[in-house]
Amino acid sequence: MEQRDSFDRSSSEAPAQPPVSAVASNGPGFNGANVPASSGQLLNTEQETSPLVDSVLHSDIGINTLLNRLKQSIASAREFAAFLKKRSTLEEDQAQGIKKLCRTSHESAKRPDNRQGSYAQNYDEIIRIHDTMADNAVQFALSLHQMHEDLHDLAANMERGRKQWKQNGLAAEKRVQDAESLMEKAKSKYDSLAEDYDRARTGDKQSGRVFGLKGPKSAAQHEEDLHRKLQQADSDYQSRVQTAKIQRQELVSSLRPQAVRALQDLINECDSALTLQLQKFASFNERLLLSNGTCVSPLKNQEPNKRSLREVVFSIDNGRDFKNYVSSFASKVGNAGDIKYQPHPTLASSQQTPPPPINTRIQPMANPQPSGFSAPGQAGQPGALQGQSFPQSSGPSQAFGPASAPPNGLNGSPQNQTFPPTASGPPQLPPAQASTPLYAQPPVPLGMSNLQSNNSNTSLPALRPVFGVSLEELLKRDGSAIPLVVYQCIQAVDLYGLEVEGIYRLSGSSTHVNKLRSVFDNDSNQLDFRNPEAFYHDVNSVAGLLKQFFRDLPEPLLTKEHYQGFIEAARIDDDITRRDSMHATINGLPDPNYATLRALTLHLNRVQEHSAANRMNAGNLAIIFGPTLMGTGPNVADAGWQVRVIDTILQNTYQIFDDD
Repeated sequence: MEQRDSFDRSSSEAPAQPPVSAVASNGPGFNGANVPASSGQLLNTEQETSPLVDSVLHSDIGINTLLNRLKQSIASAREFAAFLKKRSTLEEDQAQGIKKLCRTSHESAKRPDNRQGSYAQNYDEIIRIHDTMADNAVQFALSLHQMHEDLHDLAANMERGRKQWKQNGLAAEKRVQDAESLMEKAKSKYDSLAEDYDRARTGDKQSGRVFGLKGPKSAAQHEEDLHRKLQQADSDYQSRVQTAKIQRQELVSSLRPQAVRALQDLINECDSALTLQLQKFASFNERLLLSNGTCVSPLKNQEPNKRSLREVVFSIDNGRDFKNYVSSFASKVGNAGDIKYQPHPTLASSQQTPPPPINTRIQPMANPQPSGFSAPGQAGQPGALQGQSFPQSSGPSQAFGPASAPPNGLNGSPQNQTFPPTASGPPQLPPAQASTPLYAQPPVPLGMSNLQSNNSNTSLPALRPVFGVSLEELLKRDGSAIPLVVYQCIQAVDLYGLEVEGIYRLSGSSTHVNKLRSVFDNDSNQLDFRNPEAFYHDVNSVAGLLKQFFRDLPEPLLTKEHYQGFIEAARIDDDITRRDSMHATINGLPDPNYATLRALTLHLNRVQEHSAANRMNAGNLAIIFGPTLMGTGPNVADAGWQVRVIDTILQNTYQIFDDD
């Protein structure tokens, strides 16, 4: 069984989040290249500021100004992170498409119906060059994805720092503003009482009485009351002034510079990290272009034995390929010799007489035709051997008529034995002549005769049951990680069902399914689905038989133990994270379950590749195989998540399984 961790990003454990400073550190590129060291200078937190900038930063609007500036930096980091994620997805999709194209083209080039020779050799090298370029693009996409994650973490950390200093800095500013507002109110009250007291002291004293709420007061009493209130207002005003002065001094000397410095550090760190990621992005793009360039046109001083794409293409020699192909058939050319008349020795004495007329009797056939074929010149008539009777003869083989010996290959047949033609083709031979090459029947798949003889009996004894038996028991009994019935059904659909519309959606004949199931439970070695006669030319019944096998398993293919793991993975919104989590859960399946799931997934991927003809894309297949492979869950609402599990596996077939 192949290694299950071939996909290096399939671990279900999320990587530890790096500190913010780690985002801005130099690291290797997708092919080991380092970002220029000069970018490290961006992390210097000391900035040269002008007096005008200092006047704004240490004013009442300084903290708000820096908070708005940090908000812009965070938004820019998130925007570039989103760009990197989309670019990474596009690069990975394109690279996987190119790798898939290279695999199919490499397999197609090996077929005997394609050109060989220098064309095949150089075409294979062209495919290899494109495969290398696809590998470069995959590494480039992985690097961009890592940069996206780093910037995403950076933006989150910056946002937390911004909220903290927004709360602390603005709270200090608010306390000072409140203290100054209370001071202004106390000053207004103090000024009002002072004016009243001054009027009472220097005003008109002729009346001698002032009317209050409690009756008339004398001028002296009124002046005394105002003086007492004025003293209280003066004391309160002085207290408010002292409090506001202390709080403002603390704000200006400690709290505000601390908040300004912290916000400046956050802004500088965010901007520096973003700039460094931009430099890495530019470096990675340059590396990608250079790597692809050296693939297409290698540097001779570094790779002297490598050829450029142009040299590979111009190395194809059509004339030599043609000569080599034709010359390979030279050994099959026979020498017919000169054509001349050779009289029989018995007629040597009558050389002067003209040759006798051609005998009008039937001559011996040098190459007798098989039964059921007409002789040349007898089109429309039954074969010369059909319905004939060949009596036994011990004499030498001569030209025969009604009483002559049978042709070569029929000596020893019973006397007066006839061979009536059958409805399906050539005549049936007796058992003694069944091995005669002349009258051999067309090839019949293994066990086909047993199946045909049992068409009317669908209750064969279950000598070696397959349906309803666990995969572990089948592995111990048969020694194969993939059950034979699964292999046979996949093979039949691959050969005859990929272009059938609605394959796996349309049900086959239940009678055929039951008969095939009975034969598999009797002896699974009886059938060979490479011949469509073995399944009655009904490939939909084969698809139904495969689904029936998975439904009858005592334990679902994806197992009850891992059911919740698959459902939790399906709930993840991010495509990459969902794929990796599901990959980790698949790696935990038992060996026979893993091997069977791999074979079925690769087969269903081939089915969806022909969806233009069969109308069965990944979503349609997932709806059918979701409950079939996962069983009935504890929650009815899990049906949608089951479909998403199978759809994710089919969408990432070659990222989860290799196709060797």
